[in-house]
Amino acid sequence: MKNPLLLSLTSHVLLLTIITTTCLAIIPQQFREAPKFYNSPNCPSISDHDATTTTSNNNFNNDDDDNNTTKTGKFVCSAAAVHVAMTLDSAYLRGSMAAILSILQHTSCPQNVFFHFVASAAGGDGGGESAVGGALAASFPYLNFRIYSFRDSAVAGLISTSIRSALDCPLNYARSYLADLLPPCVRRVVYLDSDLVLVDDIARLAATPLGGGAVLAAPEYCNANFTSYFTAAFWSNPSLSLTFANRRACYFNTGVMVIDLERWRRGGYTARIEDWMELQKKMRIYELGSLPPFLLVFAGNIAPVDHKWNQHGLGGDNFRGLCRNLHPGPVSLLHWSGKGKPWARLDASRPCPLDALWAPYDLLKPPFSFDS
Repeated sequence: MKNPLLLSLTSHVLLLTIITTTCLAIIPQQFREAPKFYNSPNCPSISDHDATTTTSNNNFNNDDDDNNTTKTGKFVCSAAAVHVAMTLDSAYLRGSMAAILSILQHTSCPQNVFFHFVASAAGGDGGGESAVGGALAASFPYLNFRIYSFRDSAVAGLISTSIRSALDCPLNYARSYLADLLPPCVRRVVYLDSDLVLVDDIARLAATPLGGGAVLAAPEYCNANFTSYFTAAFWSNPSLSLTFANRRACYFNTGVMVIDLERWRRGGYTARIEDWMELQKKMRIYELGSLPPFLLVFAGNIAPVDHKWNQHGLGGDNFRGLCRNLHPGPVSLLHWSGKGKPWARLDASRPCPLDALWAPYDLLKPPFSFDS
């Protein structure tokens, strides 16, 4: 015979769990407003100051290009602007906010930085363009930015499952489409993931030389086991394994890249990446989401960047998320690539030691905080 008191207690706990879960689902994250940062006296000036106005939150879709261009066109096309591209979604919004703050805080010319954010057009979780764009504009009222609509259907049919479900999100592949999304006058862009912070001037990274006709620049890690990024089926196929013939192919992390968009467009590199993704659908040649197609197309042909610009892997390994230390040498950018994210570990009171370096850039308001 079942204990009535136990049943009553169980039902109350279940009801409380449902209510709590529901409330947590509908309470959005609230972020503090970031301070405004100003250019130092020696910064190059943007010719048309009216063009620095941020885009309207009602105007995020690329279908309204003409209206957006009247507000941001001259700023976007200015040679004095430093262009930064990032993806934007609700799951990583907290990380994006911290990354933006770190960029503005450590550059000498914050008013010359223009952000290009790519957001999913679907936004099924309430994290579409309007939601994330509104939160962004509230925390950074003076930010120079534009949001581009990325339709998941454009790439969903090309995505194969990987070792971690988070890597299968269509927005992870948006970096392959920047040359199509951004205005043609944008010739160079720094692409950054959302799980990082800068402690150096992004203008220095943006000025990386792209000699020898290189399309992109990134820190290379030639000590990494490059063969592990592709399957035995790839290496055992003579025609496929010859892909890297006459190339000193090394691993590079696609979370920090300087991209020459003009060369990308001329070379049709989006189509080249898609060709490898289509092959992956027919025969499994890799396991790691959007990274391997970049390696197949670019590894061995990129311009070098000092390792200090991507102290990566701080999120731990993809299986257990173990804490990791910094690589030897100077640091300009800290990158929590891997399974663990600093905000999640801090919230769970199980931070890794280096997560304390991310915390000062966290703009999240504490629960039940009151605005002054």
